Amino acid sequence: MKKLAVIAIVVLSIVFSSNSFAQKQYKFGHIDSNQLLSIMPEREKAKVELENHAKQLEKTLTGMQSELERKYQEYITSADSLSKLIKQTKEAELSEMQQRMQSFQQNAQKELSEKENELLQPIILKAKNAITAVAEERGYIYVFDMGTGSLLYFSEDSEDLLPFVKTKLGIQ
Repeated sequence: MKKLAVIAIVVLSIVFSSNSFAQKQYKFGHIDSNQLLSIMPEREKAKVELENHAKQLEKTLTGMQSELERKYQEYITSADSLSKLIKQTKEAELSEMQQRMQSFQQNAQKELSEKENELLQPIILKAKNAITAVAEERGYIYVFDMGTGSLLYFSEDSEDLLPFVKTKLGIQ
């Protein structure tokens, strides 16, 4: 009888625990991180700073191109009257200028990419922290990012967190 009572208690506890497990609501949410990032005020400031940096690099490159074209025109107009040694020297100088310009262009693209990353990382981190805070406050177990395009399906029961994250960040 005692064994039967122990077995009944174990069975009942398993039934009640699995029943409460089945009743637990799992909350899923989604957000378009690209949309969130595009409306963050810091994004516009970073965009302007990046554009200014790009213009500065482009101005330098344009100056290098103008100088190369000027020297090339000088070479073309005076090539017939130059000695072989001077021609070779001027051709080497033009070739070197072109290589420097190409090197500058490659380094400028790399620098611009690094600058963009440097400016966007704090904004992305701020958005991620806000999304995490909203998800924890509202009890979500998963939040899917619609901005990456990797989500194939979401139910109407999935809640869009964008309005809550905007509120958390103070964005209207």
